[in-house]
Amino acid sequence: MLVKVKRHLLAAFCAEGPMVYQSIFSIMKLSVCLGDSELRLLRRFSAQILERGISTLCRNDNLFRVHPSITQALSENRPVVALESTIITHGMPYPYNLSTAKEVEAIVRAEGATPATVGLLRGRLHVGLSPEELDYLAQSKTSVKVSRRDLPYAISQGLCGGTTVSATMIAAHRAGIPVFVTGGVGGVHRDGENSLDVSADLTELGRTPVAVVSAGVKSILDIGRTLEYLETQGVCVATFGNSKNFPAFFSPQSGFMSPYNVRNAEEAADLIAGTLSLGLQSGLLLAVPIPEEHAAVGEEIEDAIQAALAEARAKCIRGRDVTPFVLQKVNTLTRGKSLQANISLIHNNARVGSHIACALSERMLKKTLPELQFKEGEGNVDSQSKIIVVGGVNVDFIAKGKREKLVLGQTNPGSVHQSFGGVGKNLADSLSRLGQRPLFISAIGTDSHSDAVLNYCQHMNTRGITRLQEQRTATYCAVFTESGELSLGLGDMDIHGQINQHYVSRFEEKLSLASLLCLDGNIPTSTIDYVCSVAKKHAVPVWYEPTDSDKVSKPFLSESWKALTYTSPNLAELCAIIRTLGLPTPTDLPSSMEEVLSSAAALTRPLLDHLHCVVVTLGAKGVLLCGEHSNGTVDLQPRKGTRGQLCAVHYPALAQMAEKIVNVSGAGDSLAGGMIAGMFQGRDTHSCVKMGLLAARLSLASHHPICPTLTSDSVDPDKVQPPQPWPQPTLLWMEG
Repeated sequence: MLVKVKRHLLAAFCAEGPMVYQSIFSIMKLSVCLGDSELRLLRRFSAQILERGISTLCRNDNLFRVHPSITQALSENRPVVALESTIITHGMPYPYNLSTAKEVEAIVRAEGATPATVGLLRGRLHVGLSPEELDYLAQSKTSVKVSRRDLPYAISQGLCGGTTVSATMIAAHRAGIPVFVTGGVGGVHRDGENSLDVSADLTELGRTPVAVVSAGVKSILDIGRTLEYLETQGVCVATFGNSKNFPAFFSPQSGFMSPYNVRNAEEAADLIAGTLSLGLQSGLLLAVPIPEEHAAVGEEIEDAIQAALAEARAKCIRGRDVTPFVLQKVNTLTRGKSLQANISLIHNNARVGSHIACALSERMLKKTLPELQFKEGEGNVDSQSKIIVVGGVNVDFIAKGKREKLVLGQTNPGSVHQSFGGVGKNLADSLSRLGQRPLFISAIGTDSHSDAVLNYCQHMNTRGITRLQEQRTATYCAVFTESGELSLGLGDMDIHGQINQHYVSRFEEKLSLASLLCLDGNIPTSTIDYVCSVAKKHAVPVWYEPTDSDKVSKPFLSESWKALTYTSPNLAELCAIIRTLGLPTPTDLPSSMEEVLSSAAALTRPLLDHLHCVVVTLGAKGVLLCGEHSNGTVDLQPRKGTRGQLCAVHYPALAQMAEKIVNVSGAGDSLAGGMIAGMFQGRDTHSCVKMGLLAARLSLASHHPICPTLTSDSVDPDKVQPPQPWPQPTLLWMEG
């Protein structure tokens, strides 16, 4: 059986597209016959497969590659600017081409955006090039000029080349980059009414929704007919600035007018956003006049252009070879003035395009902030929430067998329930049901699952949830044993990466004024670091709720963990934290109660040099609070001044019959929610823990991670019916 599992794991690692799912589900069916050690190994490998991502459903990664820096920027909704590469391979001589390319990328970075130079390397279309790849293209003598027409052949032959405007637009759109900066676009060639020589750039602008920022149309072309052709293609053309004068590459004026103009980057961003929201599938041409101080003398350059065109005709140079020939000839005739003007306009375009990309990114973030999701009467939330939760939300599909051993190859009796989970959502959900109503910051897609999430969470403050276009709401599928223990889980959690610093920073004022910040381990490490820095600056307590042993260590990879006030790991997660800090941990987890308590207390000791309290969840064994002693237990309220004696206090779990345990996915989150609610009600530690344990018991007996019947009265130790007998907690002293 283990051999079969290994075979399917190998298939899943190597598979692409739907075959990934087929291999994963084959593994799930085999998992019920494995022992505990094999299951632990299986879960680890399955997590690695899922982390690898199943993006191959949408593209062939062998032919289309996005640089990791671009992928990260896009995932964090940071501005990205696409750049073409024909200017490197065919537009300028070496080394000016390389230095210009590097200067343009540096300008884009300096203006707050990420440059994504597009190029073809050995038959693969790259979005984002390394310095070595830029240098290779700049010096290559065999690079081809690649337009839409040339892409299939160049890829099939494994060629290298510079991408034109049209090919770069294709790559940018496929990668999800809406802004592209170039020098000038192609157009209708002079005498084009007879030769029908029309650049593919124009038809691409008519069918690919990317905004092209350029210095207008290259001055050697027929500008009037080019503008007419763009109108026929349905392309919106606007001059950047206060005038509608359409620029002619080297000159800020061509004698023709654009239909429109945008005065600044914000207006340009509004125009782009409007085009994208309409779904027109056509591009925009934003024409940026070259700065007057860098424009070469128009008459001198025009004379040179006419002379170069005459020489090109005499030498029978036609089609795509005309432009590089004329540009090089003009540069010679003008003694380098046109080259310097060319470089200056590209630098200027890069600055303007970067400003537009940044404005568009900011605008889209504002747009994704949700409208009120509450019914009338439910949306009146205090502008300053006392508690803010930043974390993930999932749509869960929970399957549970009705017998101890499942039979492979046939349908087994059981039950499947849909619920709504995610550590952040669970925590915000429980706190909302207990009267706290925190602001919940998260991300969902625009699919049917997102509507279901918002409908279910109407009792919560979901104003911090962003709905992202072309993103899938996180989903989670879990198979539980008859006793309620997790056998195997699969998650599509990519959207959690969108809960990034760029988005969360929009709530910085609220974060700085909160009474408590709660983070889950699903969000990116950079987001955790950012929130911790805000919390440290404004002395705001932070509760870190881990998700699993693989993600628990995120704050502990840097100094961010020292800004935490509380954390609530289980024993395995606690060991992972300590290992991350480079400290020794037990080889095997202890089993007896005495060993568990002493080991857990010892492991928390290094953390208590900075954290106020560590809550170690022990499953059926209860919970262990570690921190400063006060009145026979741990003081949950942070206090200034000299810290007292450290201790650990064990609270046994409440009895729960096995047949009443439906799932355990939300018990820990319910415990944390109950404790936090008790703290905000001003209760003592004993009462806070009792509230948490009662909330956890309700969760165990519910198909939902957070029991829908959870209320303040249902977890009030003084009101719960029938009256609950409470075992005496055990106190252990810790070394100071």
